[in-house]
Amino acid sequence: MNKLTFERPFIKKIKAGVPSKFGMNTGIEAITHIDGVSVTQLLEKYGSPLFVISEKTIRNTYREAKRAFNTRYPKVQFAWSYKTNYLNAVCQVFHQEGAWAEVVSGFEYEKALSNGISGRHIIFNGPEKSEEELTKAIQHSSLIHIDHFDELFTLIELSERTSEIPKVAIRVNMDTGVYPIWDRFGFNYENGEAWDALNRIMLSKKMNLVGLHTHIGTYMLSHDAYRIAAMKLADLVVGLDKKYNHSIQYIDMGGGFASKNTLKGAYYSGSDTAPSFNDYAEAISSAIINSQIHPDKLPMLILETGRALIDDAGYLLSTIVANKRLSDGRRATIMDAGVNILFTSFWYDHQIHPAQTMSQNTEETSIYGPLCMNIDVIRDAAIMPLYRKGDKVVIKRVGAYNLTQWMQFIHMRPAVIMIDSDGNTHMIRDRETLQTLNQLEHTPAHLRQTILQES
Repeated sequence: MNKLTFERPFIKKIKAGVPSKFGMNTGIEAITHIDGVSVTQLLEKYGSPLFVISEKTIRNTYREAKRAFNTRYPKVQFAWSYKTNYLNAVCQVFHQEGAWAEVVSGFEYEKALSNGISGRHIIFNGPEKSEEELTKAIQHSSLIHIDHFDELFTLIELSERTSEIPKVAIRVNMDTGVYPIWDRFGFNYENGEAWDALNRIMLSKKMNLVGLHTHIGTYMLSHDAYRIAAMKLADLVVGLDKKYNHSIQYIDMGGGFASKNTLKGAYYSGSDTAPSFNDYAEAISSAIINSQIHPDKLPMLILETGRALIDDAGYLLSTIVANKRLSDGRRATIMDAGVNILFTSFWYDHQIHPAQTMSQNTEETSIYGPLCMNIDVIRDAAIMPLYRKGDKVVIKRVGAYNLTQWMQFIHMRPAVIMIDSDGNTHMIRDRETLQTLNQLEHTPAHLRQTILQES
């Protein structure tokens, strides 16, 4: 009689709930179609993994946000945040809906111009703008948001070399009761630095101060923080009117609105905790309307929200590669989409849905990507159906930042398609190939031939 191989015992946590005779109910619905288009057919046509953008969802979400603010404030303008997702097709949907462009680099500025956006409708943010980029922004009458004093002094110098008067605003950071305070960017409200910058601009007489800007943080779950921020910007507007008889044309509240994704470590899901557009709109508009700003001088309200407008419109389709048991007995599932193309998995517990009907049996599972790196973890532990090799999955709410922060690492980046409002599919970014990578490389002549010696 052969001795059995020793297997290390392990303790498995039992989840609460009432099982049927077939096991625990997954509670995870299958997503077989996106906007009426079959997930399986999409993967057969375009390959796996695959990003899918829903044009209908973008438009519906944008209109919902716009309605929330327009019903509460008389003058509202959205500006699409290019860094959130700067695929041209995505940007053009927002521009068709009436959004301006908000950019944070010279590259994004050029992208906005190439998309046909007038310089007057481009907001130029960011801490690093070269003299060449600032000059171009001045010549195109763009709105330049000053981040620090060195940039302010540079603009004063540049204003003497051009016939155009720079249209500027300052970015203001402040204490809104949410910590840590985002004080890396802009001029601080509490210590008087913001007023110092405003005074220098007004006294220089070389720039046209048209706005005030703040961006208090990212994934902000407190809409009251925006009320505090709007009150403080309104206080600056009133102060400028009293001291210089100068009217501010707009208040830019930046972005940072939370999407319905769930942050890692959160007790409740994002869909339960994220404020609605109505919540944000009520907090911001009430603060400005109830301030000491004269009703005839109410500034335009600009919003730069990105994540909350695009997250729901993005899907990542993937295929199960393998299953295995880890040394402690846990189930592990490997799929062909990793953190190189799903960067937000570092801070979100993304919802992963089967793309086909599954049994009700579930098990706590670790979900890994295909990279040969230990950090390639999509979900540390999630109650999942028992996927088999070749099964398809759909990861929801991936529209923000993944298509700007993704990287070619070990595997090349996949294709991106858009489903239009009529259910037609369009390739909006090709799948990368070896040629895509090699076309930017240059090999010196003496390295083009390698002869391996036989041992």
